[in-house]
Amino acid sequence: MGVKLKDIIEPEKISIKDLEGRVVSIDAFNTLYQFLSTIRQRDGRPLSDENGNVTSHLSGILYRNSSMIENGIKPIYIFDGQAPELKSETQAKRREIREESERIFKEALAEGDTEKARKYAMRSSKLSPEIIESSKKLLTLMGIPYIEAKGEGEAQAAYLVSKGDAYAVASQDYDCLLFGAKRVVRNLAVNSNAKNLEYYRLDRVLRELNITREELVDMGILIGTDFCEGMKGVGAKTALKLARNNQLKEKIYELQKESSHDLDEVREIFLNHNVNTDYNIKWGKPDKDKIIEFLCFDHGFSQERVAKASDKLKNLNSSQGSLDAWF
Repeated sequence: MGVKLKDIIEPEKISIKDLEGRVVSIDAFNTLYQFLSTIRQRDGRPLSDENGNVTSHLSGILYRNSSMIENGIKPIYIFDGQAPELKSETQAKRREIREESERIFKEALAEGDTEKARKYAMRSSKLSPEIIESSKKLLTLMGIPYIEAKGEGEAQAAYLVSKGDAYAVASQDYDCLLFGAKRVVRNLAVNSNAKNLEYYRLDRVLRELNITREELVDMGILIGTDFCEGMKGVGAKTALKLARNNQLKEKIYELQKESSHDLDEVREIFLNHNVNTDYNIKWGKPDKDKIIEFLCFDHGFSQERVAKASDKLKNLNSSQGSLDAWF
């Protein structure tokens, strides 16, 4: 979910071509939730194999990444580590929403209301240890590296960009900007048109809003983040007005008096997040035979479609040369 900044920041328009030859650090959990929410059957049930194992995420990983690599984009996935204690309330609320959505989904399914079933099924998506591990296995077979974050994946992804190990963070959440990501790409689905691709540069965002990153973080605290509830009645536009009137600290002080969270700790999460600095990024050669074995023989995917997608991992356009150039 993250902080809501949509009303005050404008994306730059870019094309997939602009990301050609670029390394993109991808928030894995954010992306997996997208796959689990959207890649479903008409009645809302997730894709699954004959043993009942969910496979929606595997489908998303294979087809999205094969398209990205075909377009010359080099993905690195970042998996969340231990969530900050301050996120526990948000996590508990999300569990409640998922459980309630799961209940309504099953009722609607039993009643034959497929439209309602699908609507609530999308809200009931959850990551299991099996989904996470099978995702990592498929990424490895595809030759795509992943990094285990110590804390929030978005913070780690932003760190990779700051170190020059990635060009931009790919995530749907605006939190990446608060974590200091220099460049953020939203809606990186890599379809045939990619009309909804959005690009944000932190320096441009701060310049156009005429604020500092520290003020952006304080605005986020007032609006509400995954680590604290915001101030009632304060949205992005109001927070920006407070920043321009030098009233952020005053409102943060007011919020602190009624908040159960230490807002200084929230600020530290964004400004000085604990990240994994001991990582090794290396693209491996995709193993087409093992990808087919894993997806087709173990999980019932179409061998023809998987083989075609796997071929994209090594058949880049001529301007990018061979995939071997990445290793």
